[in-house]
Amino acid sequence: MYSPAIIFEAVLNGLMTGAVYALIALGLTLVYGVLHIINFAHGALLTAAMFAVFALHVAFRVDPYVSILIVTPLFFALGYGLQRFVIGPASHGDDQNILLVTLGLSILIENGLLAIFRSDTRTIDVPYGFNVVEVGPLLLSQPKLIGLAGSVAVAILLWLFMVRTDTGKAIRAVAKERLGATLMGIDVAHIYAITFGLGCACLAVAAALLMPSFYVNPRVGNAFVLVAFTIVVLGGMGSIAGALIGGLFIGMVESVSGLLLGESLGQIGIFLIFILVLLLRPTGLFGAKA
Repeated sequence: MYSPAIIFEAVLNGLMTGAVYALIALGLTLVYGVLHIINFAHGALLTAAMFAVFALHVAFRVDPYVSILIVTPLFFALGYGLQRFVIGPASHGDDQNILLVTLGLSILIENGLLAIFRSDTRTIDVPYGFNVVEVGPLLLSQPKLIGLAGSVAVAILLWLFMVRTDTGKAIRAVAKERLGATLMGIDVAHIYAITFGLGCACLAVAAALLMPSFYVNPRVGNAFVLVAFTIVVLGGMGSIAGALIGGLFIGMVESVSGLLLGESLGQIGIFLIFILVLLLRPTGLFGAKA
């Protein structure tokens, strides 16, 4: 039987990991909330962002956290361009076509990364990668603490953007009623592209926060996106608050499950919750009925 201090430490570490999960899920739920489609390229774009952070560090010795200033606008522009000039035109307004296009993009990105970086697993060697912060008797990972702070900061900035800016209000209007927004003079195609860009920007920040303590290979994003889907379902499809709270909760469940059942079985708790939510509350914690 584990002592309360060890369980409490596992809970705190889970919350820190869950904050980054929430950031990944934020991009997924934002795209769903506005475009009303599931982005199957989400995991591949996260992998691409992680490789971008890795390449900047190897080529120019850019610290992963500093690389946020570079990869975030880069991936916002990439997401904007993909939606405006690839996904939108190729789908011809059909949601089923959008799903196929994003699936195709996922395959294309993964195989492109495989061709460039091969299948080797890569890591970034930073001096603070294994640093811990002592909080009384608790030992907390410094990179995970920074990840928690960064994820919460991005969530707050995204909320302020959605509430206080004209573009944010236009995004909310399009999410609520696309035809009405069009009649009010809002460029819906432009808003769709901005939303997709914001989702990719969230992935870029998450990638930079992950790299000091995690690894990357051409398929690593798939594992994260499975957890992100669970978070989105738990929090409610399209709910930003639900993604944040769901991410923190899922991270905590994964950490405690890993402690009690072993590291290799840590995700059993996540998918058990996923099944229970689908059975008992399919709209999620903060979702609304269609």
